[in-house]
Formats: sequence, structure tokens, C-alpha cells
Amino acid sequence: MVSKNQIKLITSLQQKKYRQKTGLFVAEGVKVINEYLNAGFDLEILFTTKEDSFPQAHSVEVIDEQALKKISRLSTPNVGVALFKIPAAKEIVENGLLVALDGVNDPGNLGTIIRLCDWFGVEQLLCSVNTVDCYNPKVIQATMGSLSRVNIVYTDLEEFLNSTQLPVYAATMEGANVYDAQLEQNAILVMGNEANGLTDEVSKLVTSSIGIPRFGKLQQTESLNVATATAILLSEFKRR
Repeated sequence: MVSKNQIKLITSLQQKKYRQKTGLFVAEGVKVINEYLNAGFDLEILFTTKEDSFPQAHSVEVIDEQALKKISRLSTPNVGVALFKIPAAKEIVENGLLVALDGVNDPGNLGTIIRLCDWFGVEQLLCSVNTVDCYNPKVIQATMGSLSRVNIVYTDLEEFLNSTQLPVYAATMEGANVYDAQLEQNAILVMGNEANGLTDEVSKLVTSSIGIPRFGKLQQTESLNVATATAILLSEFKRR
């Protein structure tokens, strides 16, 4: 059985302040949990209805489906709920293509962008301090384990961009056509907030503005979803 204190702990980890206080985050499902185990994340405890689904796991407590439903945030619980320790942040290495996020708030968007970085071989993702927490449970589920392969650093984005020697590209509606633009392979690509775009402070530090042209006849669509735009731009950077 899962104790009341354990249920209370798992429930509290839905909130950032308790993740920071305990240094723990929640992962659910066979694929996601095994991704973190394979990546060497430090497992605190795993609750599961099928122990053999996690051959590498230690600190396993076998529970029944009723108990699993009490601790899972999914409408259809998926075999296991695990608590992992949040690893220490790594240093930023200014090499290759880096993606930076300026106030991205939606967990689904951040999770998708992390998966995109993993897919396109972008090893480092910089996040402003007001970007949604990457250990938010919704982000964890959306990444499907990709978070274990991307170095994510929360930093003062303005300060970092002010000090870097790398060219800084930003996606804007008024930017030069990305299909015609010259794109450096050692660079930073900055993506802005879903509703407001880049902050004024970050905009001043951009060296090249690029945009994705609209091909529709009416051209009335206001903008693309930030994760969709990131996918298109990363594809173009890597295509070169």
C-alpha cells in the first residue's frame, strides 16, 4: 500500500515550490520511467503494479491498481509512478546550435520543444527564469523521456545573451525569410512567449531576425504555435 505521507508527497510535487524543496520530480508510465532509469537518473522510489516492466529499478514497491489510481495524475494510469531526484544543472557550453526560450509558459509547448531539441540533436536548451519549470509533470509527460538527453539551464537570459560571442537569431513576424537567410551553425535561436513574443530586453540583443513566410492566399493567420515554429526553424538550421 501507499502511505498517506507518500500520497501527500507525490501530490505536492505537482507544484514547483515543493519540487524545489524536496529536489524530486514525478515520472509516469513504462517508457518514460525506463528512459530516466537508462539515462542514470537517481531513483528515489518506484510504485508499480508490474515490477518486471522495470528491470533496472531498485527501491520498488509493488501496489495494486486502486493504489496506483490514488497517486497517478493520468486519467488512465500506466503501470508505474516514480520519484526521481532532480540532477544538478550543468554548465552552458557555447558550441553548436543552442535554443533559448524567453518566457514560454505552456508546459505542452516546453515539452514538445525539448523533444524537438532531442530529435534535431540540439544538446542545450536555455530557459529564462520565467519559463515554465521543465520538471512540471505535464512537461515530463510531453517530453516522453527526451528531457534526459537535453541539458536544460535556467538563467538570466538577458545577461547571457549580452555576454555571448555567438550570433543570436530570433523568430519574429517581421524577420527575414528563413528559407533565404544565411544561418550559422554555431548560434543561438531564441523563441519568445506564446502571446507576447520576445521581451524588449532580449529583442535588443538579437543580431538576426528570421521569420517563416505565410503561403496561404489570404495570409490572415496571425502566428504559428511556438513549438511548431521551433520545429520548422530547427529543420532549416539542420538542413544547411
